[in-house]
Amino acid sequence: MPLTVHQFACLSDNYGFLIRDEATGKTACIDTPDAAAVLAELKSLGWGLDLILNTHWHPDHAGGNEEIKAATGCTIVGPKEVTRIAPLDREVAGGDTVALGETTFQVLASGGHTLEHIAYYDPASRTAFVGDTLFALGCGRMFEGTPEQMWESLQRLAALPDDTTVYCAHEYTASNARFALSVDDSPALKSRTEAVFAARERGEWTVPTTIGAEKATNPFLRAPQLAGKVGAAGQPDHLAFAAVRAAKDGFKG
Repeated sequence: MPLTVHQFACLSDNYGFLIRDEATGKTACIDTPDAAAVLAELKSLGWGLDLILNTHWHPDHAGGNEEIKAATGCTIVGPKEVTRIAPLDREVAGGDTVALGETTFQVLASGGHTLEHIAYYDPASRTAFVGDTLFALGCGRMFEGTPEQMWESLQRLAALPDDTTVYCAHEYTASNARFALSVDDSPALKSRTEAVFAARERGEWTVPTTIGAEKATNPFLRAPQLAGKVGAAGQPDHLAFAAVRAAKDGFKG
């Protein structure tokens, strides 16, 4: 039976995700950016809530945990760092699994944006929820981790099948596209950014993406190929990545 994903916009640029294991009717919320919005979507769908699956501790990802748990009685699962702002019922880290009915998520370590950031991957449906590690044409800022850690996390995600559907947590794609064009002139990127800008003009979402699309066009996954354009020619891959990330951090376009 399939995994149903219900996506909705909330806050200024976040996406919320409610997911349902159709074999059992068990449901989960990926992060809790806006408690009121999550509860409203649940009511509209007529769904209860069994699990919250947190990717990291930032308030726009775990800030609604307590209010949603109080309203639904759900179980909160996430990395230990989430306890910085709210209690957890179960701590998980890379290598663990989480069951939602008959769906089993692999927990992937994806630190770098925060130290204990994780992603959730369902191999049966080839679906990944990656929080703020990987974005369409981008990646998260390194608020806590190192370039080496973040590069390893991105490579862990890039190793998933190319047709994996990737749900990232923010609508940053147009901004990411403008930066990508400043460091990469590949035909594949030009074609994709034209589609991105057109979609945003129409008010359409650019999430989800796929692993294959990101491997082909995301400048952070392509950092070794772009090293010469960011002053990192001949450097190890993680330092090429660091140079691309630094260029993005200073980008004003």
